[in-house]
Amino acid sequence: MRRMSVILALVATLILALSPGLAQARAGAGGSFGSRGSYTFSAPPVTRTAPYSASPIQRSLTPGPSQSYGSPGYRYNRPYYGSGFGSGLLGGLIGVGLGSMLFGHGGFGFFGLFGLLIRVAIIVFIARWLIRLFRRSTPVFAGGPSMFARSAQPGPQTMPTGGTGAPGLEVTPADYNAFESTLIAVQDAWSRHDLQRMSTLATPEMLGYFSEQLSDQVSRGVRNEVTDVHLLQGDLAQSWREQGREFATVAMRFSMIDVTRDSSGRVIDGSPTEHTTATELWTFVRVAGGRWLLSAIQQGR
Repeated sequence: MRRMSVILALVATLILALSPGLAQARAGAGGSFGSRGSYTFSAPPVTRTAPYSASPIQRSLTPGPSQSYGSPGYRYNRPYYGSGFGSGLLGGLIGVGLGSMLFGHGGFGFFGLFGLLIRVAIIVFIARWLIRLFRRSTPVFAGGPSMFARSAQPGPQTMPTGGTGAPGLEVTPADYNAFESTLIAVQDAWSRHDLQRMSTLATPEMLGYFSEQLSDQVSRGVRNEVTDVHLLQGDLAQSWREQGREFATVAMRFSMIDVTRDSSGRVIDGSPTEHTTATELWTFVRVAGGRWLLSAIQQGR
């Protein structure tokens, strides 16, 4: 029974340490999905707000390279499992650690259960640190203002895009204001489960993902609310034109109150008084002269 209790405690520790949990329940649920036109499966340039490569798109209606709708490699609803090296390294370290703790020398004699949990936490910390170390590359920052929609408004900005040779797009202070306003409005519509409002802020593809995530909340009997959203820093990563549409990808670091409650209103995750921060890259799309709509979200690393 003691061994079983230790194993159960170990499993609980790993779940808390490795899973994203409900703390990433804000709009987008901490995922990377949507469409960025011809750049959907290309990483946006790094910026000062997001100095390392963004998480790859996990779900998209845009076919990947050399793929077509309905083909076996089509990326819609296809989970991203990360790099094989990262997953293998994490699994290997945890496996070695668990083996030494459960079956190696000393058994459970190292401060008992408390020592066991400490060693698990150390293994998880080292694994995460190594994965982040190997993922990093020397940043080459994109242009654009270091913080937008502030008292010192940035001037018009044109970002070269390369790759497909799509022409650059001038991004103005009014555009940056629209990006910040959409960030706040999307989180508000998400909190109120207001899909009608969300349909005026995001593309039909993004609306479908949000609707699915909100339905999951209803099914689980929980509700996530994101309030008091403040943009802390933002800059332009990429902007371009293609096929009669204009695109802009911006990195945004923002703070918020992110709370998940059960059906009785009891807080089950997050704090109603403490702010959390997140860094995400949001891509917006519009027809020339039209209104910007959210078309993709990617997590900053």
